[in-house]
Amino acid sequence: MKKQYDMLRFVLKCILLPAAAVLIICLLNKPYKEINEQKYADIAKFGMLGHTYPEVHLGNLGSSHGAYDFVYDNISVMGYACFNFANTSQSYDYDYALLKEYGHYMTDGSVLYIPVSYFSFNNEVVTEEEAEALSVRYYHCLSPENIPDYDPYIDLITNKMPILSAGQDILKLFPALDTALTAHAANDGVDVEEFARRAKERYSRHFDNKDEYFMPERIEELYAIINYCKENNITPVLITTPFSQYYTELISQEFLQEFHDTVTKIASDTGVNYYDYSHDERFGTHLEWFSDSDHLNEAGAAYFSQILWSEIEEIKRYHPS
Repeated sequence: MKKQYDMLRFVLKCILLPAAAVLIICLLNKPYKEINEQKYADIAKFGMLGHTYPEVHLGNLGSSHGAYDFVYDNISVMGYACFNFANTSQSYDYDYALLKEYGHYMTDGSVLYIPVSYFSFNNEVVTEEEAEALSVRYYHCLSPENIPDYDPYIDLITNKMPILSAGQDILKLFPALDTALTAHAANDGVDVEEFARRAKERYSRHFDNKDEYFMPERIEELYAIINYCKENNITPVLITTPFSQYYTELISQEFLQEFHDTVTKIASDTGVNYYDYSHDERFGTHLEWFSDSDHLNEAGAAYFSQILWSEIEEIKRYHPS
């Protein structure tokens, strides 16, 4: 009799303990899911397409140079619907994925700026862990068929049960235990020595420990983006955004030549215009326009967008109906 009782108790433990663990996980998952979504606030903008933005007349793709260097406020007030599809460290495969998902919101004849940065034909991310962390955000805004290297398990733990991949972030459920450090923005004003030091850091991120600067798959992805635009009556424009002299002076002439040859060949092959503002004198030595060596600040981005408005032939020819 005692053996039967012990066996029954053992079976109940085997059932009840996992059930209790699952229940706790499910109860914690809901509040954690709300906290976790804050990490992907920059992706929430895609939810505005079809609502706030039923159509788009002017837009841009890109990584951080696209995300930060295009500000359309002054253009939007003139009746143009403008949308920024860029995200930090976004490579051409994700540019293309976003275009396949949301490109139908671009109207006939609309203009799409495609930034071509010095790291565009490689990867801006420098570690596998960073690449994986960045790829997760696209599970919040892309359909499975458009997500590069789609993984159902990642989809599950990203959208349904994010608590399963919370790691140290689970401490955010218990604020008293959360020891995460808060990052503070740099002070206003330009410290030239500090600016130059950070330029070297940016250069190191983009150029050090890279096996190949011009990966064939990245080049093919850019061709695919351009072909998509042409097939859908979108006007693509290749653009290299402004950099400060503290960044450009670090780039070798050998690299610049290969970069220029690569981009001009793509432009020639596809019949797309390429506009290079990387060494533009209106920006290079005017550090007041920059937040760091290769990103414009908000005022600089607004100024740059106005320059594009007045100089890019494709946008001057386009008038939304």
